[in-house]
Amino acid sequence: MAEVIVQEGETIEAALRRFKRKVQQEDIIKEIKKHSFYMKPGEKRRAKEALARKRARKKMAKLME
Repeated sequence: MAEVIVQEGETIEAALRRFKRKVQQEDIIKEIKKHSFYMKPGEKRRAKEALARKRARKKMAKLME
């Protein structure tokens, strides 16, 4: 869980920026989105395979340059 302690003389805006950065680094938003709805095991597998194909295409395109 992301936690930020506001330091002496620190503005709320600065503490909020630190909090947002920490949340991003810990991938909290990604986890929440991942668990926000149910995916059937087959759907999850197909999504994973599609992501792998996308990565492979991207890698091949990079190698072809």
